[in-house]
Amino acid sequence: MILTVTLNAAIDKRYVVEGFRTGEVNRVKECTYVPGGKGLNVSKPASIYGAEVVATGFAGGHAGAYIEDALKPFGIRSAFYHVDAESRSCINIWDEVNQVQTEFLEPGFTLTEEDFAGFEAKFRQLVQEAKVVAMSGSVPKGLDGTAYQRLVKIVKDAGIPVILDTSGKLLEMGIETIPTMIKPNIDEIRMLTGKRCDDISEIIEAARAIHERGVKIVAVSLGADGSLAVGDDGIFRARVPKIDAVNTVGCGDSMIAGFALGLSKGLPLEETLRLASAISAAAAMREETGFFVMEDMEKLLPQIEITRL
Repeated sequence: MILTVTLNAAIDKRYVVEGFRTGEVNRVKECTYVPGGKGLNVSKPASIYGAEVVATGFAGGHAGAYIEDALKPFGIRSAFYHVDAESRSCINIWDEVNQVQTEFLEPGFTLTEEDFAGFEAKFRQLVQEAKVVAMSGSVPKGLDGTAYQRLVKIVKDAGIPVILDTSGKLLEMGIETIPTMIKPNIDEIRMLTGKRCDDISEIIEAARAIHERGVKIVAVSLGADGSLAVGDDGIFRARVPKIDAVNTVGCGDSMIAGFALGLSKGLPLEETLRLASAISAAAAMREETGFFVMEDMEKLLPQIEITRL
């Protein structure tokens, strides 16, 4: 079982408009509502691939109930810790005319230490069933970087691989507890190492420095240039074929799903990177965030070029 953690889950609302105008009434051409938050965008691709997935985190009110219900068609089991306050919504406005995306991200509820202690007790039980734990995204108000430190420690004490995918101070503090894997972007790896990372050799040097601190896998997204991964097996770079990208939002989360799948199956790093790259690229070909079609992924898989550096 893959256990995903989304501490700041949301309803993701996507509005499609023709010519977004500030200060005026905008008619929505079409809209979609999906359970969101980075952890849930890991849950969905992992489940589509065929893994048993349990999603945990915090959920509250009618919005929280909707998030849980909306995960059922994916075959994802919800194991959220419930609070009285309402879960947040995040709005993505896509302007078809100007090809511009505008986002409104609600802050969500505020948690207390009592809330988090209750969640920790539930989390300890869930971890006992897991083969891999992937925790992703921001944290609600009332929590700080120590939240991920505490959760990573619980997973490590259970002897289970843990992926931490967050940013800023949360990543800086979370990495102190040495998760199994992180996936920083270029800015984040600069922050963590103080290195300039102006070319591929400097990026590799920075990723190796983090790996030498105990993080077993350091995966770095290179955008259109693919990605690279540094681990005990060596250093590998992945290049993906040219695709017709429709929606790249959440593709990094789909890549995390691929790494979680690889870790759960005991695949070597090279094959894990290939799988993660294929799932991420397949997700970019579909409009819905955190979604891919197996047929797309299976076509892309043999086209992923992996080079040992």
